[in-house]
Amino acid sequence: MYHDRIVCAYLYSITKYGYPPKAELTETYLEEMHSLGFSSVELEGIREEHLMTVYEYRHRIADKIRELNLSVPYFCVVLPGLSSLDEREREKQLALFERGCEIAQLFGAKGVLDNAPLPPYQFPADIPVVRHYNEEVLASAFLPQKVRWENFWATLVETYGHACDIAAKYGLTFHMHPAEGLLASSTDAYLHFHDAVKRDNLRFTLDTANQFVIRDNLALSMMRLKDHVDYIHISDNGGKKVEHLAIGDGRIRWDIFFDTLNRVGFEGHLGLDIGGDESAVPDLDQAYKFAAEWLQREYLDG
Repeated sequence: MYHDRIVCAYLYSITKYGYPPKAELTETYLEEMHSLGFSSVELEGIREEHLMTVYEYRHRIADKIRELNLSVPYFCVVLPGLSSLDEREREKQLALFERGCEIAQLFGAKGVLDNAPLPPYQFPADIPVVRHYNEEVLASAFLPQKVRWENFWATLVETYGHACDIAAKYGLTFHMHPAEGLLASSTDAYLHFHDAVKRDNLRFTLDTANQFVIRDNLALSMMRLKDHVDYIHISDNGGKKVEHLAIGDGRIRWDIFFDTLNRVGFEGHLGLDIGGDESAVPDLDQAYKFAAEWLQREYLDG
């Protein structure tokens, strides 16, 4: 089995089965990730229906985690509605967030993870069910006339402070995951958000591919965020579009990045986050195995 700091991210199952993959088949996903050689895995609850199905099956999933002797250091609670302009929707999302924290605690997680909050966009329909808000999706969004930035920001900070307090009640950290078009996605934006929320358990999940494509220097980001990062999503990127490539298939300078991790004394988890329909990964299993073996050989055992 690979080192327990190397995590198979849920993107593995998403790439195989679509977004979101059926929550009732989570036990199958665990078996597949275990069969690749992983002892640590990432799971997700994606919006209300998927999250509540995971909640319904949570005890069976926890039994499977124990049976396979797996650890789940981070559970993703994907709730874009947390930044909604509607107060009732925000309250509903916070209640769902607490269910996610219950799941995470049952699974033995250290923290919960969500994408950084959306700006106060309105879309032609509901918030699109996509992993990444690409240029085409974002081009369809607009700001309602009633939006006043100061009011939105104050409400957003209050909501995420409340979410952090819920996570803390369950002994969890709350991690912001960066992606194109979101608030708190760059180093500077996250630090600004953290200063506003003022919660010690608000954290940042550094994502090598997503930050590389927006020109957020990875080594500098890690040095500035060393006290805020416990978990890193690892995948390569060519620098021109959102994609999560196999290690070595992009332009990231891994020697510089891992030298920086050593310099700042990073001791957290490394989640292999390869694939997605935006990425050309012809052999998914091989990409995950190669990356895990490479990380273990070049970084953890080096």
